[in-house]
Amino acid sequence: MPDLNALLPQIKKLVVERLFLDVPAENIGDDDNLLEKFGVDSVRMFEIVVGLEEAFGVSFADQEFSVDRFATPRKIAEVVAGKTGA
Repeated sequence: MPDLNALLPQIKKLVVERLFLDVPAENIGDDDNLLEKFGVDSVRMFEIVVGLEEAFGVSFADQEFSVDRFATPRKIAEVVAGKTGA
């Protein structure tokens, strides 16, 4: 089972840095919907995906990208864990 608890803080920090959010990473809930709570749209979501590729050395095919798959920090961590075997 992937250790999502280890990935979640890294994911939240990446989201804050990539999107220039004015909120501490630790204040983002694991299941906060980034679209609803922070107004993240598909273009900004793609910026998160690019950051994940750089930070974790993974790549995503176009068909793997969907806003729903990357809607919350937990979902993002699950996707990254699946890619890295973390």
